[in-house]
Amino acid sequence: LQTRMQSLQPDPKAQYRSVYEALKKIVRTEGFWRPLRGINVTMLGAGPAHAMYFACYEKMKKSLSDTIQHGGNSHLANGIAGSVATLLHDAVMNPAEVVKQRMQMFNSPYKSVLACIRTVRKTEGFGAFYRSYTTQLTMNVPFQAIHFITYEFMQEQINPRREYNPRSHIVSGAIAGAVAAAATTPLDVCKTLLNTQENIALSSVNVGGHLSGMVNAFKTVYQLGGVSGYFRGVQARVIYQMPSTAIAWSVYEFFKYFLTKHKLEKRT
Repeated sequence: LQTRMQSLQPDPKAQYRSVYEALKKIVRTEGFWRPLRGINVTMLGAGPAHAMYFACYEKMKKSLSDTIQHGGNSHLANGIAGSVATLLHDAVMNPAEVVKQRMQMFNSPYKSVLACIRTVRKTEGFGAFYRSYTTQLTMNVPFQAIHFITYEFMQEQINPRREYNPRSHIVSGAIAGAVAAAATTPLDVCKTLLNTQENIALSSVNVGGHLSGMVNAFKTVYQLGGVSGYFRGVQARVIYQMPSTAIAWSVYEFFKYFLTKHKLEKRT
């Protein structure tokens, strides 16, 4: 839904006024499973990407907090650790995101994930999978910095003793995801344009060949939709991120608690 709603020059058959209308129209005209197209490639990359992401975050957060605030909770350390962890995460997820978004576009020419990978590699080269990597990082570094700082701040407010408390992790994760998602929507719109290379949109502003680079994407989005163009799909993005970050944090905190408890029991 987010990919479709961020389309800057959509096909007349793929114009939507709201998230609910988009979902209803896609299911009715393209089938029940259409909104989930390309999710298999995302799931394949998500496991290793998140493992590296949280492992790097925990290690860096501890090291930096000890240096900056002598073992205390430093928001600066949280932001830096989240940003560095993003470099590893996005190196895995960027190609998966390119494939997923191309498969989710209206009238997508790709029949399967493998067909999409082969066609893109053959026609545009391997670099196409990383064309939006710098944009992704430009978006995700501030996103993750805001996300981790907000999560840790919320934990200080509602779970100051930092115990395992599922409700506090879900609430903190959801709020952190919503704040970070809303703040970085303009960058996400640019990333979507770079990933999908919308033909109708690019030809309408006389862009020949493939659009590349953050600056070019920002200019093109403004030409096509003005200031409001940067906030296309903000509602869908926030709705998507809230449960996503809430689930990620609650699962992560559960396994962190479970493994720490198991380790202590083994010692005693």
